[in-house]
Amino acid sequence: EGFEALAPVTGLSPKAFYERLAINDIQMAAEVMVPVYKAGRGRDGYVSFEVSPRLAHDTQKTCEEARRLWTTIGQPNAMIKVPATPAGIPAVEQLISEGINVNVTLIFSQEVYEHVAEAFLSGLEKRVAVGGDISDVASVASFFISRIDSAVDAIIEKKSAETRDTDRLQLLDSARGKVAIANAKLAYHQYKKIFSGGRWRKLEAAGAQTQRLLWASTGTKNPEYSDVLYVESLIGPDTVNTIPPATYNAFRDHGVVRSSLEENINGANEVMRCLTRLDISFEDVAEKLLTDGLTLFEDAFNNLLCAVEKERAFPNELIKRQSYYLPPTLALKVDAAVDDWRSNGKARSLWARDAALWTNNGENHWLGWLGITEAQFAELDDLLSVVDQVKINKFSHIALLGMGGSSLCPEVFRTTFGKIKDYPELCVLDSTDPGQIRTLEDKINLVTTLFVVASKSGSTMEPNIFKQYFFERLEKKVGKVTAGQHFIAITDPGSKLEEIARRDRFLRVFFGDPSIGGRFSALSNFGMVPAALSGINIKRFLRQTEQMVHACSGCVPTEENPGVVLGIILGVLGNHKFDKVTLVTSPGISGLGAWLEQLLAESTGKDGKALIPVNREILGIPGSYHNDRLFIYVRLESDDDAEQEAAINHLQKAGHPIVRISVNDIHDLGQEFFRWEIATAVAGSILGINPFNQPDVEASKIAARELTDEYERQGSLPPESPIYEEGLIKLFANPAYVSRLSETAVDKRTLSAYLQSHLEQIVAGDYFGLLAYVEMNEPHEKLLQSIRHTIRDHAKVATCLGFGPRFLHSTGQAYKGGPNTGVFLQITCDDAIDLPIPDRKYTFGVVKAAQARGDFEVLAERGRRVLRLHLGEDVKAGLGQLHELFQGMCHADR
Repeated sequence: EGFEALAPVTGLSPKAFYERLAINDIQMAAEVMVPVYKAGRGRDGYVSFEVSPRLAHDTQKTCEEARRLWTTIGQPNAMIKVPATPAGIPAVEQLISEGINVNVTLIFSQEVYEHVAEAFLSGLEKRVAVGGDISDVASVASFFISRIDSAVDAIIEKKSAETRDTDRLQLLDSARGKVAIANAKLAYHQYKKIFSGGRWRKLEAAGAQTQRLLWASTGTKNPEYSDVLYVESLIGPDTVNTIPPATYNAFRDHGVVRSSLEENINGANEVMRCLTRLDISFEDVAEKLLTDGLTLFEDAFNNLLCAVEKERAFPNELIKRQSYYLPPTLALKVDAAVDDWRSNGKARSLWARDAALWTNNGENHWLGWLGITEAQFAELDDLLSVVDQVKINKFSHIALLGMGGSSLCPEVFRTTFGKIKDYPELCVLDSTDPGQIRTLEDKINLVTTLFVVASKSGSTMEPNIFKQYFFERLEKKVGKVTAGQHFIAITDPGSKLEEIARRDRFLRVFFGDPSIGGRFSALSNFGMVPAALSGINIKRFLRQTEQMVHACSGCVPTEENPGVVLGIILGVLGNHKFDKVTLVTSPGISGLGAWLEQLLAESTGKDGKALIPVNREILGIPGSYHNDRLFIYVRLESDDDAEQEAAINHLQKAGHPIVRISVNDIHDLGQEFFRWEIATAVAGSILGINPFNQPDVEASKIAARELTDEYERQGSLPPESPIYEEGLIKLFANPAYVSRLSETAVDKRTLSAYLQSHLEQIVAGDYFGLLAYVEMNEPHEKLLQSIRHTIRDHAKVATCLGFGPRFLHSTGQAYKGGPNTGVFLQITCDDAIDLPIPDRKYTFGVVKAAQARGDFEVLAERGRRVLRLHLGEDVKAGLGQLHELFQGMCHADR
């Protein structure tokens, strides 16, 4: 109500307008906390508001602004935040002497803390000297905790990579994750001394209360450490812990309450002495953290003022960049769902991580992506230091080795940003096809390439065998120790990949967040590390992404929330058989479609339901489509594709549902990642499924693993018999489907008859999937695209094209777990070349064959209409023959 009452006032500067809004919030919050303040006799119940970070180096202006804010807020339980800079500490003394409550922020070292405590005591003494009352003057000294470990650990990581001395490595490891708590314990030891001597007793007798220590930044940044480390270890009298919501929930769940702050002070001293022996200057670390903290605060403040000004000038810009047309009956159903989400506060439930919004089956444990941008900002300096190191090493290429959620986002960056000047070129390998692996190897120079092995679980087969292959190749050229310095791992803490990375002395290990699933990990290290290494301006990227995060927050009205509105449209239309989500991306961001494919298919394709993503299908005339499509046109504003625009307009005029999304700049791709993650979560709720699991992906993995294990034992894959052979082409199908094909095949003795019969299985509401286990290259893509469009125009159904085995970690979930509306043609081949895998009998070609056969087996078990067509070694010629067959069959019917 307070916010609603503040109508915009013209003529105010952005800062004045922001203060008008923020101070109103502070006043209301302080009012809410008054009972706590009174019950604690002025010891608790405070609300803080900071002076502008732009004034951090100006004592006089800090005092002036603090006085103005204190007077304007007008609440005794307010505190004014002042940073512990050389200019800020004298301001603290002056403000305390005037009876103004102060929260002293950005304290990192014990030395600075002594100056802060001295300023507090001197301020009280000055106030007493002029007859002032000090009984209601409150202050806290805020230590920033986890940032200390992040900074010191980064130095330890670098020093560990530079030494081979076992004793020194052990010493380095002994300090890892220990410094922040040791420093805090020693500061508390100082606190007890300072507030127990004769000087303090005089002030205490005059009614003074101590300046309590406050622990800030107590969320655990490193997933290797306990998620409640900085709460459990810092419990003691007269302290305050400002706990982030996720950490608070974790502590409520499994935290242990004990008086821990005074435990093992000798050990804390030893940790700090250890830094000296390691030539790590804690004073330098603290000084840099203060500088960086001020920069971070000032950047955030500047961005906030820019956002305020932009919002005043262009209200609701992000929702305006998204528009939609729906036929009247669907529009009414979407409006009803918007009303439901608004009236029941469902967007707030999403942000509150309420599993009941979905199936109440643990969904709350997979929502870490909601806060990922803030977490990435906190770790940005660490990432950028590695980027600098990579530039110094003059790597020419970065080869990302991953699958699914670990590779598709980097692939978007590769196709969108291209090669950035003065940075390595990003390449992505997410196929076991030997030809594709050889193509990558021929493109790069092994000794000037940085390999990024990305696997959330750390046990995914493909990234691990990619690593084995390239590590062995590089080891032969430069030796094992040097080879390790050409590798970076991105994985969840405690994984098998982390163990391998430590063993092989990788340049660096970056961790994923265990509460973020692979397909939701684009804004985590799985996306941001390769992006930063390839030269993308991550600060700008994340800053622009934050705009969408705020636009999609739970407090934004439902009808103005871009992600929620898109999700409601997806879910409602999916429930009414408009479940073929056709993704139309303009040329400059065409790579985004593959990432969206995985997000939608793997999240929604289960329990017999699915939103089937249709990507890279060139738009046809309106008559090419049944009424089962939702077209979503994502357009980069700088792209000019009149043909694409005209096709969308024709589809809308014909009554097809259309969503238009305008992307201002390629650095706004992060906004799309977040918009669609929110939308997918919302759609999952409306569809009544858990959008964060993938129960059917593992089935193909198991089947493929059984086949490779068989190869390891027997030296060959189990024999198989085709149902038909013609030249070098062989057809395979399970017995039940062979019988079904035979019912409609006019002539069962030709390849054309079998393919014709296969196409005749398609009915209205189905989709056709081409699953091609061949090298993904331009000639193959061109032929396969032509085949899919021929079938689309012939059967009037949605068509999907996936290259195997990459689609197994993407759309494969929907093909197996979604509705039985897919008709599939799997295409396999004999490999013209094959490549060995170190320490294995099987080769990459065998792995690909096993994955294809495992996929086929599971599709058949699920009763899918699937036919497998096996080509010889000349894939291009085989696809050409197939293309001619389909052209002849489909055009003959016209």
